Amino acid sequence: MPYVTSVLELMELLHGGPDDRGLRTAALLRRSHPFDKELQLAGLLHDIGRLLRLSDGTVTVGVAAEAIRPLLGERVARLVRLSGAPGEEGASGARHDAEAGAGADPDSEAVATLRHARDSAAAADLDAGVLEDWRPLLDLVASGAGRVGPARNALDPLGGPRGSRRPVGGRP
Repeated sequence: MPYVTSVLELMELLHGGPDDRGLRTAALLRRSHPFDKELQLAGLLHDIGRLLRLSDGTVTVGVAAEAIRPLLGERVARLVRLSGAPGEEGASGARHDAEAGAGADPDSEAVATLRHARDSAAAADLDAGVLEDWRPLLDLVASGAGRVGPARNALDPLGGPRGSRRPVGGRP
């Protein structure tokens, strides 16, 4: 199975695909969900499976998700897998709908949002920028800094100011 091991390798792979639907999907998600960086990257990468061909020429959503999991984490990989790109295994099949159904997955709303953005991006005529605009966010999430988790501090997600003796999140 192919793995993407660095942001540089991922950028080179993405540059090999001339379709900008991923850029448009990510741009739509950036507008609608500006704080969910992992969802935005899943939008950017939802169709990466077509760039990752197995030795027999087949492409699956599962392979694409597994290829990016070590670099971008479990949630981005799960969102890519559950979003199912058109024409790939499980594109909107019952298995994915059941997995992404109400209450079955904590990211079921994110998956529905991603699918909607993906479908809207196909018809959208918007300036989505360039791929290089996404490199800083890819670096951030790859480093683990952008991963969604328990809020450390609702007012300042990065914690208290440097040198502050104030406890993070108001806890002693």
